[in-house]
Amino acid sequence: MEANIEMFEAQVHILKHAYNYVNSMVLATAIQLNIPDIIHTHGKPITIPDLVSALKIPPQKSNAVYRIMRLLTHNGFFDSTKLNEEEEEDGYVLTASSRLLLKSQVPNLSPFALFTVDPVMLAPWKVLGDWFSRNEESSAFETAHGAPMWEFCDTNSRFNNVFNEAMASDSQMMRLVAKDCGQVFEGLSTLVDVGGGTGTITKLILEAFPSLKCTVLDLPHVAAKQQDCQNLRFLGGDMFHSIPSADAIMLKHIMHNWSDEDCLKILKKCREAISEDNKNDGVKKGKVIIIDMVLGAEKDNEAEDITELKLMFDVLMMVLHSGKERTEKEWERLFIQSGFTHHKITPIFGLRSLIEVFP
Repeated sequence: MEANIEMFEAQVHILKHAYNYVNSMVLATAIQLNIPDIIHTHGKPITIPDLVSALKIPPQKSNAVYRIMRLLTHNGFFDSTKLNEEEEEDGYVLTASSRLLLKSQVPNLSPFALFTVDPVMLAPWKVLGDWFSRNEESSAFETAHGAPMWEFCDTNSRFNNVFNEAMASDSQMMRLVAKDCGQVFEGLSTLVDVGGGTGTITKLILEAFPSLKCTVLDLPHVAAKQQDCQNLRFLGGDMFHSIPSADAIMLKHIMHNWSDEDCLKILKKCREAISEDNKNDGVKKGKVIIIDMVLGAEKDNEAEDITELKLMFDVLMMVLHSGKERTEKEWERLFIQSGFTHHKITPIFGLRSLIEVFP
């Protein structure tokens, strides 16, 4: 009997992971239907009939709406509550997670959640097994689409917009970083945000430090679509060739896209870019600010879920690019090899850590 129980538990384990895509797709459907915003606007627990009415969908779809709400509630995106003791009907309310999906609020992670299930993002997973036996492509993304991701973005304006909106939505969380870790930016006169896209992060930092002079460096096709404003300019270029001089060079979610060899090249360019006039006794006193994942830096009470997600991101970077997530020792090895003397890791952003690297 115990052996049979173990086998059935193993079956459940397999099926749970095999069907994990159901959770992703149902979440994307809820965002597409605008369910979080409808519940928010309703202002009180909403019943299925009221939700169906607000969705403007055929009444015969009521049971389908109930079933996706039941799964989403089980997964923590909504809570259900009895409206009164006489009626058995439930009303649905938002949770902390669904409040982060409100399109009318900031931060709003809906674009990032939809980006993850975009057909362009899903295609590489279907050819991952084939990619392992091929020598031509550096990533499964290239196997699926015939070009590395950055080249594909350059030629596919629809996906490029989806990607930039997703990254901008994720960067809105930086408002919390600027608020809680303001000391990281104190004393700086100039900052370069490498790979900063539409400048969401830099603008949030400027709200807290308006006198800071900032440059966003990104690929020419990205920078060309942006508008300079006070203390913020956009510059098209290539971080592997040159990075503008500044007191601090910032890299958010950049390094995990690249191999160790490429990261060394980037870090060496960052070290060269730290302002020459920011010296004390001939030693550069600026820094590189990295916001990225550090494997093994989880807090004990968060370890299981966060470790799993970090490992998922590690494989994701392999599939999309040729990058990886790194342990502190792997980060330290890169810093030493690129000529930096010391670093400080602050693991306070859930998945991500803030890493300050000093020359």
